[in-house]
Amino acid sequence: MIVAKFGGSSLADAQRIRHVADIIRSNPERRFVVVSAPGKRFPEDTKITDQLYRFQESGDPKDFLPIEERFQEIIQELGITLDLSAEYSEMKNEAHNADYMASCGEYLSARIIAEYLGWSFVDTEFCIFFDEQEQLDKERTEATLREQLGNLEHAVLPGYYGAMPDGQVHTFSRGGSDISGALVASALNADVYENWTDVDGILTADPRIVPTATTIPAITYGELEELAYQGATVLHEDAVRPVWDAQIPIHICNTFHPENVGTWIRSDNTISDRPITGIAGRKGFSVIQIEKEKMNTLVGYVRKALSCLEHHHVAFEHMATGLGSFSLVVPTASLEGCREYLEAEIRQTIHPDSIQIIDGLAMIAVVGCGMIDKPGIAGMLFSAVGEINVNVRMIDMGSSQLNVVIGVQEESFETAMRAVYQRFFLS
Repeated sequence: MIVAKFGGSSLADAQRIRHVADIIRSNPERRFVVVSAPGKRFPEDTKITDQLYRFQESGDPKDFLPIEERFQEIIQELGITLDLSAEYSEMKNEAHNADYMASCGEYLSARIIAEYLGWSFVDTEFCIFFDEQEQLDKERTEATLREQLGNLEHAVLPGYYGAMPDGQVHTFSRGGSDISGALVASALNADVYENWTDVDGILTADPRIVPTATTIPAITYGELEELAYQGATVLHEDAVRPVWDAQIPIHICNTFHPENVGTWIRSDNTISDRPITGIAGRKGFSVIQIEKEKMNTLVGYVRKALSCLEHHHVAFEHMATGLGSFSLVVPTASLEGCREYLEAEIRQTIHPDSIQIIDGLAMIAVVGCGMIDKPGIAGMLFSAVGEINVNVRMIDMGSSQLNVVIGVQEESFETAMRAVYQRFFLS
């Protein structure tokens, strides 16, 4: 049995929905489908979710009209009979919070697609649950999904949202339909969780930086998690855990090229013969450099510095230590509004010999389970950037041995990414 999730770009208009329906019907094992709200039909278009947010902020019925017109156009072009006037009226006239309004796109999309397929519609408002702290209640959610779906042959569910204990609609973060699909797959112990999008799969690098990047045919859950954390985007990172725990393979497919192999995500990778599976990176980091003579003899010194970061809600990404110094890599955005206060508190708390906050750092990660116990990966990485005269500001190797991360100046980021890719994938 297959659980399939289709993203907003796959469902942007009636023509694309027909195409999606053909994909669903082409394999009888696809029994449960999770859908997003309609996305952009063309580059200058506006996503339904963004239009709903606009209406929620303004409260002007005129801002809801384009939403209603777009869904009615889809219904008409699909040739189905579905009266959503009561739903439109409730959405327009009731005082709802932003989460409820954002969920309406998925709800209406699922109603339409269920009608077009002739399948059951199951509202995730009554299947996916959050606790008082707005954290997913996974146990209750999966038990309810099994109860609601267990006796159905086919069903369409809206992604992206569930309900709080008081019954109020609550959404995941953007891209949360991936999580909804993963929860359905996990609850039903699906054979495969398919995630249909507008790209061929997970690429070896960002194609905007490395035009020659290729699709990764197979990747492990751990490798995917590392790449997602380092900036690679295709699948919502929180969508990995439910199917990872259940050991359900994920298949990322291109709606517009369903014949392509896509990317398979499993617990092990027996396809790749390369030590590196992919490369990812992000800009926008700062380094907090702290020096203190004989720091290695001062018990709790680093802990006290970290408590200052905690006080200002600043999380660090990487740490490098020496006998008399240590450096913390933090997102630059997290320092907004507290930079001077944080520096002053660190000075007052641990009395360093010197402290500097240096902006403009970019992080590049090479990820691959093939590098475990394989010598020379770090050397190849240093050599690749050294040959183009890019200075490495820091290096960090994760304890999992799935990744090696280097820090370079932002102005060298793209050049360094291409050099690293050349070394590991083209040489």
